[in-house]
Amino acid sequence: MKLKILVGTVTGTALSVAQAVQLHCAELLQVVDVVPMDSLDISVFDAAKTEETLYLICTATCGTGDVPDNARALYDSLDSQPQYLGHVRYGVMALGDSSYPDTFCFGGKKFDERLQDLGAQRIGDLWCHDASNSTTPEAQGAEWAHQWLTAALASAPAS
Repeated sequence: MKLKILVGTVTGTALSVAQAVQLHCAELLQVVDVVPMDSLDISVFDAAKTEETLYLICTATCGTGDVPDNARALYDSLDSQPQYLGHVRYGVMALGDSSYPDTFCFGGKKFDERLQDLGAQRIGDLWCHDASNSTTPEAQGAEWAHQWLTAALASAPAS
């Protein structure tokens, strides 16, 4: 089993969170890859490529509740090139700012909705980080991801 963390970022915070997760979860899996979403499309979830892979979407929210520019091609391809993703097991780490209550963490929530519409199986709840509080997303995110990954591995189908 391996973990592939797909990162949508504007200022680099989501990438920092993903790298913290990578370090914190290294004891649980041999392979934890951090992959910026730049130039990705729905083919990242092709069944032949996803065998024994868990996905973690780690994305910021920008503008009026949009996904970051570097995540746009992947996000749009989930709609423009739809395919059944029932083989995909994933989690979501969403970063946002609650001072924008109508669009808080929508970058991650939009990915979650689209993936579920295509049959992908979310594991656990979304993790939402609020940039308007004083907590650091790296430490909190890494701890959440460790718990999430432990549960995901425990519930993984037998090979």
